[in-house]
Amino acid sequence: MDGWKPGTEESFLLELSGLLRELHCPDPVLTAGEPAVCLRQPCTRLRLLRFLCSEVQAARLLRRKTPRVRSQEEGERLWKTREELTLICEALGMPSPQPGTAPSQLFQELLAKISELLPLLPPGHLAPLLTSSLDSARWVVVGEIDRSLRAEYGCRRRMLLTRLDLTAASFHWAERAQAQSAAMATRLAPLRQALCPEPGVSVAHLLAARADLSRLVPATSPASRAATSCPVNKVLMGTVPDRGGRPNELEAPMPSWQSRREGGQQRWGQKGRKKKKR
Repeated sequence: MDGWKPGTEESFLLELSGLLRELHCPDPVLTAGEPAVCLRQPCTRLRLLRFLCSEVQAARLLRRKTPRVRSQEEGERLWKTREELTLICEALGMPSPQPGTAPSQLFQELLAKISELLPLLPPGHLAPLLTSSLDSARWVVVGEIDRSLRAEYGCRRRMLLTRLDLTAASFHWAERAQAQSAAMATRLAPLRQALCPEPGVSVAHLLAARADLSRLVPATSPASRAATSCPVNKVLMGTVPDRGGRPNELEAPMPSWQSRREGGQQRWGQKGRKKKKR
């Protein structure tokens, strides 16, 4: 306690004695008498350290025995993590992880399996897209960019989902659709619940991205059209009325300015007057 300010030692010993009373310390040497006097002896300080260490050990044992109640968000995150690990094991041909498996053991098994399969792949097959190393300052910038993009695309997804809800609600306005309203809601409900307003891309996807992800594929290529082609694309629309919408092709008429004295005499104040009958 050397080097403390005056009065610091007394306040610390006072708070320590109150803590010992709250913890119901069974040692009378620590609880009886003046704490400033008894704690000056080395043997008394050792008894205090032994008591505090026993309290910490007891708290750790109680925490291990008492199951911690997880929040809904933590439960969903844990479920997603287990699902991802299960998919990784299936892709590598490994059995699903058993409940209670230590994370360190599971990752060691995954690393051993990946190290075994990597030499069997052709050269450059899993080349990473991100080849430069990032220091702590760059990681901070990457995190800021990720938060900005998540906010931007989250706003766009919410807007599209709102448009989808309004479009689906408009289908129920027709008289013929009111009879099928329940069936339409039943078919749409599972599809709508699967659409999440938050983007599913994170920094982890950036690290896991491979070099072939940067390969641009035209939207009209056979590979792309295999997933987007449908019979509606073969329907030709007939003639439709011209709705305008081309301001670059039309010129607004310029107003013609004329003097008020042109075109005969002025007739101010004569509007609304009726001619008298003779």
